[in-house]
Amino acid sequence: MTTAGAAGRLSGNLRSIYAMLIAVVMFSLMDTTMKLLAADFPAMQVAALRSLSSLPLVCAWLLWRGGLRSALKVRWSLHLLRAVIGIAMLAMFAYGVRTLSLAEAYSIFFIGPIVITVLSVFVLKERVDARRWIAIGVGMAGVLVILRPTGDGLLSLAGLAVLGSAVFYAVSAVSGRILARTDRSEHMVFWLMLLMSVGAGALALPAWVPVSAGHLPLLAALAVSGFLAQLAITEAFNHGEASVVAPFEYTALAWGVAIDWALWNTLPDKVTLLGAAIIIGSGLYLIRHETVHAEGEHP
Repeated sequence: MTTAGAAGRLSGNLRSIYAMLIAVVMFSLMDTTMKLLAADFPAMQVAALRSLSSLPLVCAWLLWRGGLRSALKVRWSLHLLRAVIGIAMLAMFAYGVRTLSLAEAYSIFFIGPIVITVLSVFVLKERVDARRWIAIGVGMAGVLVILRPTGDGLLSLAGLAVLGSAVFYAVSAVSGRILARTDRSEHMVFWLMLLMSVGAGALALPAWVPVSAGHLPLLAALAVSGFLAQLAITEAFNHGEASVVAPFEYTALAWGVAIDWALWNTLPDKVTLLGAAIIIGSGLYLIRHETVHAEGEHP
């Protein structure tokens, strides 16, 4: 690889890392509203509300980007696949987070980045060097510390739902990276939200629970956080290597712990904090690793 090519790759990775950190904050806020809504609505309806609430913002963004005229010129098969995966992912997560705390749900969900890494090697043909494998392995060791050796957190229905959601998320992320080679990011977000709104809405309709005025602030928060999160996550996986970007989702654990304490007055135990320290440490090493190499390419 030429010096210019290496510099471009490293610059893209750093740009994607920062986008991922923003996405994590927005997703944490979105997940909080989903957990609150899941107390009053069925899981599939929560998935539908998540898509429907953000759809007007996505449509406005599409118009602003001038993408309406070419919106039909897309790879329909992958868009439909991502929509089906997205519906299953959101419904399963909403079901799981109804009973699990955000920190517990995120701990289980962290299997997603390791699945992305595996898929990126075999599907995207990305090269993962030894240092990244070690850092990712250390981060996953932290997840194992949180789950305990017995793995009790994975055996409940809620835990299994979050685990399934994480696997669907990994497949969606990798398929999105493939789709980004031919389709514009605004088209990816627009069709994902529209198809998920139609699909999840149709599935939720038989058991639909009326939405009251008291839920409107939550829906507004869901719309804004979900919209910004989708833009940031699309940006993250469009410009950087999936195996580099994915580990930074581990920072969601810190946000989950903070939100659990602020809203539900719950805190993780010492073992969970130890696991969190290991995960965050591995993420900080990865961002330093990319920064040092980027600086080396630009004396």
